[in-house]
Amino acid sequence: MDQHQIGELLRARGHRVTAPRRAVWTALRESPDHRTVEELTAAARRHEPGVNLASVYRTLALFQELGIAREARLADEDAGRWEVAHPDDHFHVVCEHCGAVDHHAGELVERVRTHLGGEHGFDARTIELTVTGRCADCSDSMTDSMTDSIANGSHDH
Repeated sequence: MDQHQIGELLRARGHRVTAPRRAVWTALRESPDHRTVEELTAAARRHEPGVNLASVYRTLALFQELGIAREARLADEDAGRWEVAHPDDHFHVVCEHCGAVDHHAGELVERVRTHLGGEHGFDARTIELTVTGRCADCSDSMTDSMTDSIANGSHDH
């Protein structure tokens, strides 16, 4: 969704199109990964220097209400991380070593929704699924480190 479309959406839902809202949308859209509010504020200030933390919080809450942004609680982090909204069938895969976050699309989320509805009569409206572990790069580097350690004779018995 570009700046023109975000403006149309805001006006259609009775909201003003402001420079801070546009800057927050640009920061969110340009972000290569999931950002905290503080990180988004810094990025938005590059587009609109007058943006403050409170307006970013309010804007993100509005964007979430409009269904164009999502807050995710990834792993054990206290701070929520924000991203452009995506379908529920994408879930987060978080590396507990380097912090990398990736999306995985598949049938798993829909299977959970179907199971909850059919087996438990539960109407799941939103499913936030986060899987933690080690990404391929960190797994490879850990294996390399262990191999080097064993080759050098510095492993524990």
